[in-house]
Amino acid sequence: MLQSKEGQQVPSVVFRTRENGDWRDVSSDELFKGRTVVVFSLPGAFTPTCSSTHLPRYNELAKVFKQNGVDEIVCMSVNDAFVMDAWKKDQEAENVRLIPDGNGDFSEGMGMLVDKSNLGFGKRSWRYSMLVKDGVVVKQFIEPEVEGDPFEVSDADTMLNYINPQAKKPDAISLFTKPGCPFCAKAKAMLEARGMDYEEINLGADATLRSLRAITGRETVPQVYINGQLIGGSDDLEKYLG
Repeated sequence: MLQSKEGQQVPSVVFRTRENGDWRDVSSDELFKGRTVVVFSLPGAFTPTCSSTHLPRYNELAKVFKQNGVDEIVCMSVNDAFVMDAWKKDQEAENVRLIPDGNGDFSEGMGMLVDKSNLGFGKRSWRYSMLVKDGVVVKQFIEPEVEGDPFEVSDADTMLNYINPQAKKPDAISLFTKPGCPFCAKAKAMLEARGMDYEEINLGADATLRSLRAITGRETVPQVYINGQLIGGSDDLEKYLG
């Protein structure tokens, strides 16, 4: 049975990482000493739940975590440095530090190293998250020990709610745009001026005019969505923002 390490020091480990094409050793002290760090650990880079939900949501909420006293968010996995670097680029996870626990030493020290040989994975980390202050585990969320790959409590929202239940999460904003569109530039400038992060969907690259009609019922850009609500074009956005 997996045991919580709350109230205990994190394992003292040296991680072999890659930085600017060179090897760089990173110690547990460098990561945790005198700092407040959120760690989430998962079975493997490029695996479905890890790529579709676990890492992206922590990356999305990173600014909110920092506003609530967290110095850094660390993603840990029993993978090598090359795999973790490639996954970070693939996921565009610039707000999270990916640390390779290549030999599983940290995971083993946390009591979270499990055997996934039935999947051809060998030894991997169980999925969990924890809040670490000055090297001490303050809170740990461990996924239930059931068949498969449970993902119920180690998510970013659960951790943020523990740190601050009143924390304001960012609006989910998406824009359909086209290159060279001045109205699109105006809409993006308005959002950026208010510090509102957004995801841009370029017609012709990520979608087509047919997609725009199917989703919005309109044929002009930009088309702005906020929290699932269609706001409309740049003039509509200006009215919405007041």
